Amino acid sequence: MHRGMSASPEAVALRAQGSGGPDSGFVSWLRTLNQLDGSDLHVKVGSPPMVRLGSVLRRLDAPPVTPELAEDLAWMLVPEKRRTILDLDGAVDFAHSEPGVGRYRGNIFRQRGSLTMVFRRLQIGGQTFGELGLPQTVRTLAEENRGLVLVTGPTGSGKTTTLAAMVQHISQTKPVHVVTIEDPIEVLFEDGVASVNQREVGEDCTSFLQAIRSAMRQDPDVILIGEMRDTETVQAAMQAAETGHLVLSTLHTLDAAETVNRVVDFFPPHQQQQIRFALSSTLRGIVCQRLVPSVNGGRVPSLEILVNTGRVAQRIQDPAITMEIGEVIAEGEYYGMCTFDQSLVRLVAEGRVSPEQAMEAASNPHDLELMLKQSGVIDPSVTLERGR
Repeated sequence: MHRGMSASPEAVALRAQGSGGPDSGFVSWLRTLNQLDGSDLHVKVGSPPMVRLGSVLRRLDAPPVTPELAEDLAWMLVPEKRRTILDLDGAVDFAHSEPGVGRYRGNIFRQRGSLTMVFRRLQIGGQTFGELGLPQTVRTLAEENRGLVLVTGPTGSGKTTTLAAMVQHISQTKPVHVVTIEDPIEVLFEDGVASVNQREVGEDCTSFLQAIRSAMRQDPDVILIGEMRDTETVQAAMQAAETGHLVLSTLHTLDAAETVNRVVDFFPPHQQQQIRFALSSTLRGIVCQRLVPSVNGGRVPSLEILVNTGRVAQRIQDPAITMEIGEVIAEGEYYGMCTFDQSLVRLVAEGRVSPEQAMEAASNPHDLELMLKQSGVIDPSVTLERGR
């Protein structure tokens, strides 16, 4: 950011706004993002700004971004206390609010010596379970009084959106105290029946661990931890769940069995059996997500849902049979469980996803094709192309 640091305020304002007034330049890009209902704005030196619409990027009708403009935008947008992070680490996360336009999660990083920026459009309040097409089991997990609920999936799979729906539901239905710990805050919640306090790491607290420890003295009923990144955070989250709080958090894992193993692997071998027993008693459920292109454009969530039953707890405790969790999920419809492929069958049957797109997203395309035929969703004589 050295170039931006030497720019005058007048030059910064001119480059940021452009020559066409306050609605041109960066602010106009954000407005366009909102108007197109896009999810992200990409700003890269040498290229016009781009917005993400579903799974594709679309270039805006604007001149290529210059190195000077990128540096000056970074100087304007990155909070002062985080500028050193960008200089030292080459990347920084932050939140940015534009009056009358919206709130955005920003990430600025250096590549090939210049700056690239990505701004994720944030929202006020979470969507409803119905709007997102989430099943009743997710609502039931949000209504738990205590324990650990994990929402997992790769980056961009909708974990934050699902967590926001859960917090929104709690806020509107339960007279409790909710504390969220995020980096950065991605959805702003207004108090409903509940009182919701949101803390941003780097702004309101120094770390997830410090904030979790502080939260235990803030009389919380529900604690949302944006991401469990290290052993200390995982341990603090499990302790909070053990002491009567509902803890919601995320992991970058692909399915329920992998999630259990990932939690255990945070700890050294001599502690892992103890952690397995603790997890088997505190875990309430795991919601694993993938986003699948829908027939109407956009994307819809396909879910693997685990609900902690006696059979599941046994497989959490015993590492020799942990991989059988998938089989228990497949047989657990009575408890609201489902595998990814079972979820895909439902989405195809509802006409929300095409059979071909379902095959692309399937864990086991051959098994999914058999399930679609056995359930009568597609003709038994039809042969679908393998997704992978």
